[in-house]
Amino acid sequence: MFQELLTGLLAAVAFGAVGLLMMVLGYVLVDLATPGKLRQLIWVERNPNAALLLVSGLIGIGTILTTAIAASANDILAGLLGTVFYGLLGLVLMSLSFALIDAATPGKLGDELTSPTMHPGTWVSAAAHIVIAVVMAAAIW
Repeated sequence: MFQELLTGLLAAVAFGAVGLLMMVLGYVLVDLATPGKLRQLIWVERNPNAALLLVSGLIGIGTILTTAIAASANDILAGLLGTVFYGLLGLVLMSLSFALIDAATPGKLGDELTSPTMHPGTWVSAAAHIVIAVVMAAAIW
């Protein structure tokens, strides 16, 4: 019983570390997509566009990682590898969706994210993040 508890705790730490790493990487990708510094936009300027895009990415990556972990059964090593690879793929696809939406619409979406008023294009990108995550979660499961 103690061995199972210890194994479970170590797995939780390992999966938590992977989740934290993926969230940090997601933050960096959103920061690269927005002009200026994301921390300044969200926490100092209270920019709703930048916050919505970051939140949708975090919810998206969380959905993907949670599904990958749940689908990994009891094989911790395979589960960790799958979680990393599915997480990276999710981040790539979410970044690609942002680039495609930016290319298909007038102006630069990154510039709109710095606007102090809510821009409808941010909602479109946020929805794309969530849809990609849900589709990936279904594919994993």
